[in-house]
Amino acid sequence: MHFIQKAAACLLVIAMLFISGEIKAQTDQNTGWPVYGGSKKSIRYSSLKQVNTSNVSQLQVAWIHHTEDADVKGSSQIQCNPVIVDGILYGVTPRLRLIALDAETGKQKWLFNPENYLPPNTNLGVNNSRGVTYWQSGNDKRILYGAGSNIYEVNAETGELEKDFGKGGWIDLHDDLELSNKTWYIAGTSPGIIYKDLYIVGGRVNESANAAPGSIRAFDVRTGKRRWIFHTVPHPGEYGYDTWEDKDAWKHIGGANCWTGFSMDEKRGILYAPTGSASFDFYGGKRLGSGLFANTLLALDAATGKLKWHYQVIHHDMWDKDLPAAPALVTIKRKGKAIDAVAQPTKHGFLFILDRVTGIPLYPVHEKPVPTVSELDGEKPWPTQPIPTLPQPYVRQSFTDNDINPYISEQSKAEVLSRLKGYRNGSMFLPPGKIPSVIFPGFDGGAEWGGPAYDPQTGLIYINANEMPWILTMVDAVKPPDKIETFAAAGERLFAKNCMACHGQDRKGSGNYPSLINIEKKYNKDQILTLLETGRRMMPSFKDVSLQEREAIVAFITGDEKEGQRKLTSPAPLDPYLDLPYEMTGYNKFLTSEGLPAISPPWGTLNAINLNTGKIAWKIPLGEEERLKDKNVPITGTENYGGPVVTAGGLVFIAATKDAKIRAFDKWNGKQLWEAKLPAAGFATPSVYLLNGKQYLVIACGGGKLGVPSGDAYVAFALPVK
Repeated sequence: MHFIQKAAACLLVIAMLFISGEIKAQTDQNTGWPVYGGSKKSIRYSSLKQVNTSNVSQLQVAWIHHTEDADVKGSSQIQCNPVIVDGILYGVTPRLRLIALDAETGKQKWLFNPENYLPPNTNLGVNNSRGVTYWQSGNDKRILYGAGSNIYEVNAETGELEKDFGKGGWIDLHDDLELSNKTWYIAGTSPGIIYKDLYIVGGRVNESANAAPGSIRAFDVRTGKRRWIFHTVPHPGEYGYDTWEDKDAWKHIGGANCWTGFSMDEKRGILYAPTGSASFDFYGGKRLGSGLFANTLLALDAATGKLKWHYQVIHHDMWDKDLPAAPALVTIKRKGKAIDAVAQPTKHGFLFILDRVTGIPLYPVHEKPVPTVSELDGEKPWPTQPIPTLPQPYVRQSFTDNDINPYISEQSKAEVLSRLKGYRNGSMFLPPGKIPSVIFPGFDGGAEWGGPAYDPQTGLIYINANEMPWILTMVDAVKPPDKIETFAAAGERLFAKNCMACHGQDRKGSGNYPSLINIEKKYNKDQILTLLETGRRMMPSFKDVSLQEREAIVAFITGDEKEGQRKLTSPAPLDPYLDLPYEMTGYNKFLTSEGLPAISPPWGTLNAINLNTGKIAWKIPLGEEERLKDKNVPITGTENYGGPVVTAGGLVFIAATKDAKIRAFDKWNGKQLWEAKLPAAGFATPSVYLLNGKQYLVIACGGGKLGVPSGDAYVAFALPVK
């Protein structure tokens, strides 16, 4: 079974008739990859045709570049979608070093190491980096990118810091953010975007109560001075302030951040910024109301940061339903008229199609009642959620008894059914509670940060998605005692408050987060303390936790009985506003005893949606589950991270799967035409470019997710020389 829904032949003809002169002009321009996502429209489209459906099977490796800095023990990754300008590829290594490669040969031209510019006795928080930003004015060419909490600006030709930018070449994202606590975590994981001489950036923040504000800012690209700021949790007098019942919420509530990157209508000067949930993700008792501008697509004046329009896709989020990727700027045909629009994918499987200028939905969206009974004190779920009539959802949105994985033993099926009946289930919008609830689509989508690819030739948009159920459980928070605690007792309490959501109640890991069992055999005490201070990849920094408290956590997770007897005499001051009554037990996937998804396949898909009709044109499973390949099981698809690209040559290219392959599909019908094995899984989006008359496809192969090995390679493919 291939799960392919073939479009009628007339669709192809109609789609071609819909192409306007303006769209044709656009397709002629996309021959390079100068911006994250291919262009500021975030459509991941190339107008190159040299590689096409007739010859793609001949693709072969053109070059491989090894960065030689993978952290295998630490499960490092490369999520970078590299940019290519003037024959140079700019990308980021697993340890956040910026590299410039000859895009024809893969040979390194220069390397910039941010660790060389850190103050004494400090460490770089090695988060994930999804790309860089290129800016040019005449002969002045610069690269901006995030490493830890800093944005560095580097000369694109030499790799040297631009000393006139910020503090001698960098700015700290903590500055100019109006923070009440300068130790709160913030990092630049997705690249900013350029508008004239402005560098516009969001950031990743903590997802717990102690989250930094998610404000969006624009900086002067030459000097690093802040030019404007947009408060995603509105301040008094700002639009949206009245959607928060607590009028002091803006002083305490963080998140609502644009961690995904942006798209932009440069001609109109409109910036499109999708935001995530407000903190804390799973309990909203201290942020009552619908909560603008969390979970919202913002349209801002790129020059001033002023709000043009907004559209909230989740009200009062309690499920971590961040908007996962920047919207694609598309043009669709409605009632004989071409309309510029934005296509915003979501984790819960909907694609919102909004007028690019007004924000008005182009397909009807209805506010539908959802469950409102919560067993958590102080919680007030929002009574409705917006449900689009079209486009069709690109993932399943319910998990019933009939959906249990058929490729497991009868005993395992019975165990899954028993668990399913014991969970709360039946709606995507069940309020979190102490009785576990099924989260499906899961915490990682639906759609994820790779983003969609849009083909102006056909009007089709291509979205890869996950179909993994997860389990959400809340528990009462453990309150600190009135008396002085031992490190053992305090460490257990602080672990539950700060670490349990990712590493689980039993410290065995949850979701894509690692186990901490026997961590003392991998790292010594000082190394673990450094990790707690700086953060690493998905793990945020815990600088706001006092040193003694961090030492108590280390004593607890390493089982150090001697350290556990110490007394906690210097706890961090307790902010009552951030002292939440409930904690989440972990990002737990709903798996069988065999370690497979509890739900039937497909577990990962690639979807083509006709934006002119709202109908799914085709759907295929994406990726192979290695454990089932020899059991005569049809292709199941796997969880996937990183996005597709589409070309005028009739192809959709995508890696993203844990089986470490990159594939090419016929964009018209989803038929697989080519695949290649990569040195490590390519959890990233490919880039396509033309250089000296030859078309290249390049992908970062960093692995490190879903339990697969880490890698350190950029791999480029091209047709053989005739």
